[in-house]
Amino acid sequence: MDTVRVKKTIELERDFPGLGDRIRKAREGDRRPLTQICKEAGVSRSYWYHLENEEILGCVTEETIRKIEGVFNISLGVNFNDLK
Repeated sequence: MDTVRVKKTIELERDFPGLGDRIRKAREGDRRPLTQICKEAGVSRSYWYHLENEEILGCVTEETIRKIEGVFNISLGVNFNDLK
């Protein structure tokens, strides 16, 4: 029997306005270069800029948000369980 894996996603502007600013502030408070941060988070530099500017076309996965939180050892205040 095959299992189906579902990824939880959010739309930045609708579900968590201001999340891009929180991500930017975390990056600005970090001394590592953006290339290293992106590598650790598993995203490209262009994707990162789109995240910070809340210009993502489509959705952002919970996995991506959790990786970003792990890179900075912070909580971005995103609770996927509260989404409908």
